[in-house]
Amino acid sequence: MTPDAPTTAAAPPAAPLSGSGAPPVLPQRLCPAVLDLSGLRDGRATRGPRAPRALRAPVELYLARVAEQDAQTLRYAREVLDAEERARARAFRHGRDRDAYVVAHAALRNVLSVVTGVRADALALTREPCAGCGGPHGRPVLSASGVHFSLSHSGGLVLVALAPAPVGVDVEELATVKVMLSAQSALHRAEADELARLPAYGRPAAFTRAWVRKEAYLKGLGTGLVRNPALDYLGTGPAPADPAPGWAVRDVLVPSGYAAAVGLRTC
Repeated sequence: MTPDAPTTAAAPPAAPLSGSGAPPVLPQRLCPAVLDLSGLRDGRATRGPRAPRALRAPVELYLARVAEQDAQTLRYAREVLDAEERARARAFRHGRDRDAYVVAHAALRNVLSVVTGVRADALALTREPCAGCGGPHGRPVLSASGVHFSLSHSGGLVLVALAPAPVGVDVEELATVKVMLSAQSALHRAEADELARLPAYGRPAAFTRAWVRKEAYLKGLGTGLVRNPALDYLGTGPAPADPAPGWAVRDVLVPSGYAAAVGLRTC
């Protein structure tokens, strides 16, 4: 990133645009920049105000590894969170889950701080109405910022997506046989047929690809799993299918043992 934002790695290169006012052309697979959260220890993320930075691509993706954060970084990361986030962090029974939550939300605040110019600990995150019941627990948003974002974490990985349009991101550890059997009803009929034709050893990766693509799209829509994931065909193969006009879904390169995808509204 820019010199005034040393707590992150270089921003991802901009994806090419298909022309002025035209939908963005996204590569078939996207590579996130790796976040360095060590700058939280010297207060760089809480200095401000500073000039906001425009988004450099149709979608910016960032990855953080929970295990790479030392105790001091985790302590300062907790201080970046707001009162509600700290309470949620304290509620986790297992330290690894608590650390993953803290790293995820500190990472989100860190990158949002860079593009908005607002201190990470001063960002006011609110929630849209729930797509199912209308209650105040829908997806998190930044009021009047023009920046859309999405956050996901699983195991030891965190993914953050920023975009000028609605966006969703999901990362998951490869599914176990038990998970696949319990979630078969979430697959589109064509996806279930694809999975059935694969040898047993290839099914966990294929199922997880389909699942993260669905989650990314539904998070971008703002519905989450309120919308039946079996309604939308995203595919289990090497490349995702775009689920609807005006939406693009792409796989994200992540370490072995995980799968990830991002969904972006393109018009």
